[in-house]
Amino acid sequence: MIKQLFAIIITLNIACTLAAKSLPHLQISENKQYIENENGEPFLWIGDTAWELIHRLNRNETVFYLKDRADKGFNIIQTVILAELDGLKTPNANGDVPLIDLDPTRLNEDYFKHVDYVLKKAEKLGLYIALLPTWGDKFNRKWGAGPEIFNPDNAEKYCELLAKRYLNQSNIVWILGGDRMPESEKQYEIIKAMARGIRNVDQKHLISYHPVGGKRATDAFNDEWLDLDMFQSGHSRGASEYRYVWESKKNTPARPVINGEARYENIPDHFWEPGEHPWLDDGDVRLSAYWSLLAGAAGYTYGCNDIWQMYSLKHSPTINARTGWREAMQLPGSSQMKHVKTLFTAFPWHKMKNDQSIILNENPINDEFSMSAISENRDFMLAYTPWGRPIKVDLSKINAQNVNAFWFNPRSGESLFIGTFSNDEKAEFTPWASGRGSDFVLVVIDASNSYPLPFVNNL
Repeated sequence: MIKQLFAIIITLNIACTLAAKSLPHLQISENKQYIENENGEPFLWIGDTAWELIHRLNRNETVFYLKDRADKGFNIIQTVILAELDGLKTPNANGDVPLIDLDPTRLNEDYFKHVDYVLKKAEKLGLYIALLPTWGDKFNRKWGAGPEIFNPDNAEKYCELLAKRYLNQSNIVWILGGDRMPESEKQYEIIKAMARGIRNVDQKHLISYHPVGGKRATDAFNDEWLDLDMFQSGHSRGASEYRYVWESKKNTPARPVINGEARYENIPDHFWEPGEHPWLDDGDVRLSAYWSLLAGAAGYTYGCNDIWQMYSLKHSPTINARTGWREAMQLPGSSQMKHVKTLFTAFPWHKMKNDQSIILNENPINDEFSMSAISENRDFMLAYTPWGRPIKVDLSKINAQNVNAFWFNPRSGESLFIGTFSNDEKAEFTPWASGRGSDFVLVVIDASNSYPLPFVNNL
């Protein structure tokens, strides 16, 4: 009995130790093309957008949200300390505002205890937090609530305080900006001061910048502190997400690039223009994701109009929010991000290169544009057809005599075996459905290779 009790105690101690173990820090790969953890394991950024998480949700709601996102395969959450929707003056769910007398150098401890809670709860669930110190309206108001409270001096001190507080919190990526580009010398200096404030204390965590729609971080900054390029392709069916990646890849020095804000699910297309517009849906989400990743992005962040603002009937809707955030969490686009992650991580995705020469048939540059990528070892390739149009590919690109071909269904995560082919064929493949939202990924693998393609149906 004593031995059994002793064994139980040891088991519980081990379990507690494992549960308390920090997530490994993230870093940039040696070739500057992707993110990895400090153990050298590639990290495919599959993010969710929760800008108002810290500001609007109480602790029970926070746990509900984070657990759902962890269960759906997300691994990083983008959120803000000084939030967009009057985050300086409207208290959080616990009744606290973040700053004393709107002074960035005087943090309200009660508010930041809640920030601590969110970070630690996310860590226990295996989630990283892409953490914005502030939304952009606090240094460049534009259309926001503001007020503008930052100058270069207090911006540096504010970020030093944050860096000291979270130096040992390993599950953080710092994101400056907040849907703004600097438009004056003072605003440039504020952002540089924020980066300096972090780096005065913290050499451990990565830093990026979240720009306004249609821009990349490197459109404004090419500074040493910028570890990751990030772009906002925006909420439009006219966005060509892959072009941002291609442009970023031309930069010197090289950096991994993340699509940090793309087409939100359940938001009106071109919402900033007058008139009535169609609503973006899960088809838009998938197109944004596959275009971004197959172009060479190191990650993609999903977004939903109802979720970023944590909309409920007790809040005024922003941008025509129409579905409560809890219900919106079950929209299909977010569940399908798990399929994106499952497909890409079945392969050494970090060794893929965009190669449009794989596609041999006509490929119009519109929302039917097909994307393709191949591994550096030439043992697998992926080709994405957004509207389910037939796709003709050059199988000789694979360095093997015979190849196996599959259709991967981005809506369900299932794979259908098509057949085995000789690599000297110029084969055309036709999915079983076509039209908007009928997207498919053609997967071609060296027949002698056993990559674990998910959920293969051999009908």
